[in-house]
Amino acid sequence: MLEIQIIKIEDPGCLWGRVLKGPGIHPDSPEEYDSLRVKMNLFYHEFELDVQKLKPAELKQGLLCVVFSPVLKSWCRAVVESLFKGTAGSQALCFLVDYGDHINIQTDEVRTPLEKFLQLPFRVRRFQLAGISPMTLQVSISNETAKLVPSSLWDSSATKYLHNLLQVSTLVEAVLCDTDANCSSIELYLTINNTKICVNHELVVKKFACFWSKTSSSVEGDGDRAPISLAWDLYSSPHQLLEMNGCCPVKAPPADIFARKEMKEGPQTERGQLEPPVLEQIHQPSPINPDEYPELTHNVGSYTIGRGWRIRAEATDIDIDEPTARLQFKTFLESILPSKQVPKVSVCISHDMNLMCDAEKQGSTDVTDSENSSLSAPDPDDGGSASEKQQNEAVLAQEPSLDDQLACSRLLQFLNPEPLNLDEHIDNRVVRPDPGHAGVLVHSGLPVNPCSSLSRAPISEPFRKFLLWKKYSGPNVGESHCWPSVAQGYDTVLVSHSGDSPLSYIPPLLMHLQTVSAVSNIAARTGPVAVILCPGWEKVQTVLDLLEESKATRNLHPTSVLLGVDQDETKKVKIQRNCQLLVTTPFTMMRLLDVQRFLFLRLCHLVLDEADVLYSQAPEQLAVILKHFQKVVSAEERASCPRQVIATGSRWCAGMEGLVRDYMIYPSVVISVMEEAALYAKVHQTVHLCLDCDKISVLLGSLDLHPPKPQKTLIITNSIEDTEHVYKAVVNTAVFTLKAHEDVTDKFAFVIDQWRKDIGPGTQVVLVTTNDCLKAIGIRDATCVVHYGFPSSPKLFGSRLFCMSKNFRYLSDAGSSPAVKSVLLLSEQNARHVCGVLRYLRRAGALLPPELLQFALGVQHAKEEQKAQRPLCCSLKSFGFCRDDTVCPDRHSIGTTPDRPLHPDSGSVMVLPLFIKTASVYFGRIVSQKENVYETLANQMKTHYSNERLCAVDVVVEELYAVQEEDLYHRVRVTEILEKGERLFGSVTAYYIDEGRTQELKSHQLLQLPPQFQDLPEQAVEIILCRAQPIDGEVDWNPKVSRAISQKIKGKMHQAKVVMCVGNTVWVDPMVRMTRVPGLKIYINEYNVHAEILASGFGANNPQHIELLKRVFHGEENPVTLDQHRDDSPLDLNGYSSSNQSGISSPETDDHLNNAEVLNVKKLQTVDIPKTLNKPVIVPFQPSSFHPQIKWFQRVQFITVIVKLISPVMQKCEFSSDMVIYSGYVNERHYFAKLELFSDIIAEECTWEMRCNEPVMKLRKKENKDWRTLLKHKSAFVSYEFDHIDDAVVPTVNGHLFLAEAGEEGDYVSSSECSSDSD
Repeated sequence: MLEIQIIKIEDPGCLWGRVLKGPGIHPDSPEEYDSLRVKMNLFYHEFELDVQKLKPAELKQGLLCVVFSPVLKSWCRAVVESLFKGTAGSQALCFLVDYGDHINIQTDEVRTPLEKFLQLPFRVRRFQLAGISPMTLQVSISNETAKLVPSSLWDSSATKYLHNLLQVSTLVEAVLCDTDANCSSIELYLTINNTKICVNHELVVKKFACFWSKTSSSVEGDGDRAPISLAWDLYSSPHQLLEMNGCCPVKAPPADIFARKEMKEGPQTERGQLEPPVLEQIHQPSPINPDEYPELTHNVGSYTIGRGWRIRAEATDIDIDEPTARLQFKTFLESILPSKQVPKVSVCISHDMNLMCDAEKQGSTDVTDSENSSLSAPDPDDGGSASEKQQNEAVLAQEPSLDDQLACSRLLQFLNPEPLNLDEHIDNRVVRPDPGHAGVLVHSGLPVNPCSSLSRAPISEPFRKFLLWKKYSGPNVGESHCWPSVAQGYDTVLVSHSGDSPLSYIPPLLMHLQTVSAVSNIAARTGPVAVILCPGWEKVQTVLDLLEESKATRNLHPTSVLLGVDQDETKKVKIQRNCQLLVTTPFTMMRLLDVQRFLFLRLCHLVLDEADVLYSQAPEQLAVILKHFQKVVSAEERASCPRQVIATGSRWCAGMEGLVRDYMIYPSVVISVMEEAALYAKVHQTVHLCLDCDKISVLLGSLDLHPPKPQKTLIITNSIEDTEHVYKAVVNTAVFTLKAHEDVTDKFAFVIDQWRKDIGPGTQVVLVTTNDCLKAIGIRDATCVVHYGFPSSPKLFGSRLFCMSKNFRYLSDAGSSPAVKSVLLLSEQNARHVCGVLRYLRRAGALLPPELLQFALGVQHAKEEQKAQRPLCCSLKSFGFCRDDTVCPDRHSIGTTPDRPLHPDSGSVMVLPLFIKTASVYFGRIVSQKENVYETLANQMKTHYSNERLCAVDVVVEELYAVQEEDLYHRVRVTEILEKGERLFGSVTAYYIDEGRTQELKSHQLLQLPPQFQDLPEQAVEIILCRAQPIDGEVDWNPKVSRAISQKIKGKMHQAKVVMCVGNTVWVDPMVRMTRVPGLKIYINEYNVHAEILASGFGANNPQHIELLKRVFHGEENPVTLDQHRDDSPLDLNGYSSSNQSGISSPETDDHLNNAEVLNVKKLQTVDIPKTLNKPVIVPFQPSSFHPQIKWFQRVQFITVIVKLISPVMQKCEFSSDMVIYSGYVNERHYFAKLELFSDIIAEECTWEMRCNEPVMKLRKKENKDWRTLLKHKSAFVSYEFDHIDDAVVPTVNGHLFLAEAGEEGDYVSSSECSSDSD
């Protein structure tokens, strides 16, 4: 038996409900359907949605669609049941499959459902009571008789009776009898005060229905017992049943009910022979003791017989008093319906028309009495005529047709010409999706049409086939806008998540190079036509491999050039004459320009691959290359030649801004990473630290209630509850405030209409919304975004900032102040995101509170403590610094247990390199001059396995085994057992514990290692050569130098001096190969490994290596803070890259150091960055300035500014007409404040002095009027001093009066000018 919930009752033959429990039934989750409703509302209410794409191609009956219900105020899944023409146009009758309701809607408002909206099953099912057929009371007015006859339609009284039964029931159960695609036949059981009744039988007993079925029905489970019916009329007074407190009088069914059921299951022709009960018998209740139960009232009403039976009035022999009106009504029906649908002889008057009858009854009481008397009981002897039997059979066989439903709909449409379900909030305008809607910022001086698919992309056919062969899924949204621009020869900048991929620019670039022919006057010159600059040798090889693999570079002959610092090698370089595409690095091209400048006289196209990385590693080199490119393409003979600069990357940086402004013509800037687009637009970022309980007050304090310019502020929360909470707080500030969240999606059109209205100066509109509603409302013109709810990801943070994209400045407006700003509220609940937020805000040049910096420093220390079980960072060990500490998963601090030295930390040793990992990192053994224990072990193993070889049976991870290689046996430790798959032999990954290399071996190669051979500890030692690093700021060594060093030192004994030892790692400097002179006891130095690395041209000196390691290992320096300037900075302090080898400090570097914030606030350090192999350059490494807290108040002529610093030193204060600059030091921290004033001052009359150990500035106003604020742009570090007490002496009562007036911000202005300092 199933437990169900009845949602809606149309009649006993059409019940809509949900199955709650039952065998094999998985109950639906209300949360899933609520989530589906929210997602559908947000998607279909999206303001910039392209409606035409969501309309079904063909609207037909049975189509699954999505429609909007004004009653539910929600988009719902529906099925089209019928289509018809109305006065307002084509309409559709739809059934809501999750609510069990019907709705008439215009066909233009029908939408196609997305696949993700069809994952959940329909929530409601259709049921019908099995085995019963409706009955109705047929009254013949001419014969004055009434009898019960079968009907095709259920009477409204039966529906209401069933509805009342369900109202008082506590449990609804059903037995499934039959199931088809559209409906399930059930026997319905209701529990009413611990009594279970069968509704099917109850309707039969109450004469609402009769038993009927095509075949003999079988009932399962509890449904096979005798029917139980209630002893009173529940229809007239259902509430009295609940007052019985469980005393439910039950009467047995009539004795002949089963006989009548058997007769009704017989031939259909016998049904007309049954005598219907007389009217008096219908009203006679079962005998009940009146003393035991209260009396139940009977049903009373006009034109109602019994319990509201449907009356069929046969009007064939009735004289009509108004034949003209009836004829007009028939003519009207013929005009709107086909002729076959017009009723001919009878009019059905149902119980639903009682309202009309009640209205007539009030005016004619006598008529009502006479008609009630005329409706007497039918004659029991009257069996009815043959014509009546035929009519009964016709009525029984009659079914509600689609034409009847259409007739009713057309009639309602005539009575109500307006659309029945008019939705005023749906905008049917076709909106073409723009780049902003797709989440991409496109600033282009020339028109560019994006490509939507690979087939329409502007690329060559061979490359298109190559991409299809590689199963390339692009172009993505960034490439779809970038490829057309590159293919047309425009200067292009692309910033996207895939910006570091060569496919972001190579396909259209090859197309452009192959279709645009060079002019003849440069054809005779030498050098490539296009140069691709990559950030390292690995990327150069990747790009070249892609070009060669594509086989789409006909006549271009691409090649690559990588040069070291050896000038002789640079002079010998020859580039093929037919080479038109060169792939190299900025450093190599710089060396070529210094020696062979004539090689690039044909240069027309310059590509910066990963431009953000290039500008961080080689800003000076790029500047020289770009100037050379500008000079070459600007020559007079090159006026008709093409020129193009392309820059791609995954991040925006300051260097790219200068590239666009100075070296590009009508550039096309495409940014698909929304948070990077905010950096491009220089959105003013502000952060406020507060407790979670104080966010509302901090939010209200950050709002500018009287902005000088029109301002539209968007406050974004993470939940509906926060939205309502913030809305109530903001609306009380008398600011025009709107709200939009998932529960009010039907109001989105109104909200957007109000938002887009023009506002004047001094006006602010505030919209409070949630993350999920951002895309639906489609706001792009906000001027301020307040992050009340913390963004959980960079993508979400960027989507919020992108709501201001229409106000993002173009690069031509770089000199103006930022027109948009972002306010971030950071509470204690967002501690784990502090480091990421800090990195982004530092890149944005935001002013950071010292409390945030200190808190972030603590978070970084906590993260380092969580890495206690991780190995030491490889980059830290190899070079003394971590290349990218933000994502490095390894440890950067020393642990007492894992880093306990296992070898001598000083002295000279003999080392034997056996595995060369890189040019400066090797694995080998430290060989003792007294006793070589490993040689003894190797000889013993060789002797043992020559006599006995036992293969490993069960291979276990981390166990020791032996492996034979030629005549030698090695000890190995299994680190991983690989899946066999379809291979014949199983494989394992093994680590050679005496050599340090890892290799994949076959399982059958492993030999059992006796215990006596396992006692000797692992002999492999990690050996790191100090003071060596790759040139050009490379992360990894060039394979050329690693291969040369490996061939030179592998397997040879070397003399080395140990300078440090941590764990199983020793640092040596120097490492020399010593050879004995034959016949003499003299050793000579054959080579120095460090010198060999430098001589290769791909290695550079790293003199600070040991010093930095000692600082880290001794706790003097936090290695995580060594790379504070890596983000968006042209100076890579960690890498000591050759980008700074020229020794020239760029203004951009100095600017960045003055504006960025660093976590490390320790003593200023200096590091040596190599300029050449022999001349290091010292570059100061110092933290940039903090912003002090500032208080201010005003008088008529003066502004007093108090800098809240205690006893600062080395102070400097500069005054100008609209700006004040202050700097000073407190406890070795540099504080810097640049104040852009709200109004002008007289700089010559401004002074500053020390008061109470605090600097105080006195600014002379140019105009004697009140200032609304101190600064043009609101700052979190500046606030009004409300607690200031004037130092002036209060005059006596008999003296002059002190008059004051309240300013706009609560400050007091003296009525007379005073020359004292208190002014």
